[in-house]
Amino acid sequence: QVQLVESGGGSVQAGGSLRLSCAASGRTFSRYVMAWFRQAPGKEREFVAVITWSGGHPYYVDSVKGRFTISRDNAKNTVYLQMNSLKPEDTAVYYCAAGSRYLATMPWEYDYWGQGTQVTVSS
Repeated sequence: QVQLVESGGGSVQAGGSLRLSCAASGRTFSRYVMAWFRQAPGKEREFVAVITWSGGHPYYVDSVKGRFTISRDNAKNTVYLQMNSLKPEDTAVYYCAAGSRYLATMPWEYDYWGQGTQVTVSS
């Protein structure tokens, strides 16, 4: 069992930056592939970024490539999402997720979810 708690959301102007954190409970954090998803009002949950167990091979949705960076610190049981050059279309609730499938990008492939943190980008 893994419990995930996101933090770091907020309101910023376009072009600004935010850093999201997701703290995981349990001693098996390093065994999980970790990902970030987001969900805007009236839209389906969308894959954003994923990182492997060791922190290698990050993979991103095209719309955030070059602007977002996913990383993890297994010693701290934490995964991060650094978001730069934010755009209004990045506005959503951001969720972290833990799973076992290599570089999975679909929500149903993940076993554990956080409660989400709101990111609002104004123009």
